[in-house]
Formats: sequence, C-alpha cells, structure tokens
Amino acid sequence: MNSHRSHIDRFFLIAVSILTLSGFVIFLSASLGLLAQTGATFENVALKQGISLCIGIVGFFIMSRIPYTKFRQTAFFILLGAVLINLLLFIPGLALHHGGASRWIDLGFVSFQPSEFLKIAFIIYLAAWIQFAKDKIKTFRFGLLPYLAIMAILSTLLLIQSDTDTLAIIGFTGIVMLFIAGLPFRHFITALGIMMILVIGVVAFRPYAYQRVKVFFNPGADTQGAGYQINQSLIAIGSGQITGRGFGQSVQKFGYLPEPIGDSVFAVAAEEFGFIGSVILILIYLIFAASIFRVGTRAPDSFGALIAIGIAVLVITESFLNMAAMLGLVPLFGVPLLFVSHGGTALIIALLASGIVANVSKYGKA
Repeated sequence: MNSHRSHIDRFFLIAVSILTLSGFVIFLSASLGLLAQTGATFENVALKQGISLCIGIVGFFIMSRIPYTKFRQTAFFILLGAVLINLLLFIPGLALHHGGASRWIDLGFVSFQPSEFLKIAFIIYLAAWIQFAKDKIKTFRFGLLPYLAIMAILSTLLLIQSDTDTLAIIGFTGIVMLFIAGLPFRHFITALGIMMILVIGVVAFRPYAYQRVKVFFNPGADTQGAGYQINQSLIAIGSGQITGRGFGQSVQKFGYLPEPIGDSVFAVAAEEFGFIGSVILILIYLIFAASIFRVGTRAPDSFGALIAIGIAVLVITESFLNMAAMLGLVPLFGVPLLFVSHGGTALIIALLASGIVANVSKYGKA
C-alpha cells in the first residue's frame, strides 16, 4: 500500500462539500411546504435535519481517519450486523408503518431506516470478497454464485419489508462492481436477467408495485388518485420554466405536492430554480460521482477501488432514479434524493460512506 498522505483528495472534498451545502439549502426551502401541510414549526423540522447533518459531518471526519483496510478484515461482521439490525423490524412494537411498508425502527427517542446500513455494508462485503477471490471472480463458483446467494438472503429480508427499491439498488450496484472486477459478460447478463424476472414477479404479485407501473404508462388516468404525485410533480417542474420562481417561492409545496421534503424534493427544486438550476444540480451530482470514481482509479488496491466505485454507482443510481421518477421517465421509486431529501439515516450514511472514500483518497496515487 502507498504511504499515508495527510490530506483528503481536494477535488473530492470540494465536491462533497458543495453537494452537502446545496442539499441542505434546498431542503430548508422545501420544508416550508411541510409546515403548511402538518403545522410543524420550521425550527423543529430544520433542527432535526441540522442535527443529522452535524452527526454526518462528524462521522465523515471520523471515517476519514480510520484506515479503510480495517473494513476488509471485518467485512463479514459488518454485513452480518446490518442484517441483524434489519431483523429488528420484525420485533413487535419497533417497526413504523408508512405507505404500506415497514422500513423504519422506532426506539422512542429516535427512528431510523435500517436498510440504509445494508447498502454500505453490502458494498464493503462485496469489495472484500472480490479482492479475496481475485481472478477466480471470473468463475461461476467464486463470482456469480456467491453474489446470487447473498442477494437471495437480502431479497427475502427486503421483500418482507416491501422495500423493493433498496433491493433493486443494491442488486444493480453489486452486479456493476462484479462486472468492473472482471465478471464474464455472460454472467453479467444472467444476473441482469434474474433481476428482471424478480422485478416482473414483484410487479405481478405486489399491488403497490403494479400500481406504480400502471401509473407510469398512463399518468393521466387517475390524476386525483394513484397518479396524483407524478402529475403534481410535473406541474411543479413545468412551472419552474427556465430560471424558476426563485428561492422559497414554490407554490406546489404548499399542500399540493406530496412529500415535498422527501421523494418529491427534486420537483420543488426544479420549480424554484428552473431548468437551469435543475441542470446545475444534476451536474453537481455528476461531479461528485466523478470525484469518487477518480479516487477509485487512484486507489492502491482493488478493495479500496471497489469500495469507491460501489459508492459512486450507489449515489448515481439512487439519485438519478429519484429525479427520473419525478420527471416521469421511470415508475415512482421510494428512494430519497441523497444529501437533499428529509431523512436523517440516509444523510448520515451518505456522509459516513463519503468519509470512507475520503480515507481511500489519502492512500491514493498522486
């Protein structure tokens, strides 16, 4: 391994700082819509997100100081711990129910979404496995088979939670990591085919998933029912035009657009900052992802490289699925817009993951 450098890669640090700051500013504006819908105070909503942001920033710098190689040695236990945390959802009285899903654990003084831990734990474990297998990753026994075995366990766990969104994101991130590591193209296509069969099965047997697909193909059929969110989102985005209404001036967030600080926060941003602002936000995400890929290409070993690449793929997949859903380009996904949407767990985990990337960058090639 290369000698330890004292500083984090500057390009990456600037990118994550800009995205974090931009996300919090957009959240503050969008949160005004939640106040109109629920009567909550601005200080309460902003304080909760602000606390999560502060915890995440502290976590970022802590993780940036922990040698990432330590995660390789404990990868199995990290994944096992994440699975056990998710199993807490099945303890009566702990699970919070929202939108037909049980994805949150309520401890009374705090609630969190355990599947967020699973995303990063899976990336760490898969990166460790790939480095262990090395060239054997090209074989079915050491490449595709272990991936399918892990995904079978995670599929069972997440489908019981009705969390097909997280399952799809984890599955796609994993198969991209394997392909980059040398998984044969035929195995890559096989994995994608299995994922497609699983998706079709979920759509066929889960009413909520079927409804999402139905609305996607015909959003105007039930504008006051199942198609309400996507229609209100498109109205918000369209009304932003080129330059937007201005910061804090969104109309749709005041009682019209569901979840203005959650899944629909991109629509609020597009309404307030217009087409130009939306393009800039997308570019910020792309620059952030590019900075992570840059860290990955300079990493001293395959473990560090694959952790960085996995996190970059996760960020791109999750964020662009959210934005594409609000634009009506894909069916609605229940995934947050990372660094922007309300949700302390997602924000903290995103910053912790960024901290791991920061540590990898300290060992990177100059």
